[in-house]
Amino acid sequence: MKQLPNILTLCNLFCGALAIICILHAPEYRAEINGADYTIITPEPVYWASALVVLAGIFDFFDGMVARLLKVSGPMGKELDSLADVVTFGVVPGMMLYRLLRSAYFQQPDVFDVSLLNLAPALLVPCFAAYRLAKFNIDTRQSENFIGVPTPAVALLVASFPLILLFNPFNLAHWFQNIWVLYITIGLLCYLMIAEIPMISLKFKNKSLADNWPRFLLIALTILSIPFLKFAAVPFIFICYVILSVAVPPKIQAV
Repeated sequence: MKQLPNILTLCNLFCGALAIICILHAPEYRAEINGADYTIITPEPVYWASALVVLAGIFDFFDGMVARLLKVSGPMGKELDSLADVVTFGVVPGMMLYRLLRSAYFQQPDVFDVSLLNLAPALLVPCFAAYRLAKFNIDTRQSENFIGVPTPAVALLVASFPLILLFNPFNLAHWFQNIWVLYITIGLLCYLMIAEIPMISLKFKNKSLADNWPRFLLIALTILSIPFLKFAAVPFIFICYVILSVAVPPKIQAV
């Protein structure tokens, strides 16, 4: 039973590694059909990667909870958790953004002139995620709340992008095929991960409404938005999370 939290953490890592395989098996190519130039995209494996990120997020949520319930929290689990997170919530969203940039550039007439340097900014996401996780491990102020947006929130946001492209709620899909929207998104996510901004965590220390009303509000917004916004609910919830944390900053204190 003592190894159960570590097993859950390794399940998180397994999902992340499998998501990378799915992303690598998403071919894109251009073809000439009846004299017309078409972009042919086979993105189904990326949708599976999105589902795996969600599953990994569930494992990540429960490994800490189980460790606290079994009273087996320790430095080993903390380090293993960060190592798993840098893959699942750092490398995977970076590769997703890389594929999205490739797809966006495939819509350009000069697609074959695009340099690898045009796509490389997507790889800043895993770099900043690794920095954010290393900082979290040594920052004693982040025992109850966060400073900077946690990597799972970033990963879940990015994982929603391929699903928005697939289902196109509120005609949002075209925004995720705009290279400048993607570049701005990458820059904002990198900044938010390392910014000195107190962010709300979903750890409830008590059941007091006065102490936890921002958390209850965020949960309520999540439940209410999903039926109406579908997959667009994820960016909406992410924006609400950032705004609510800035408007009602949680208390941060070193242990």
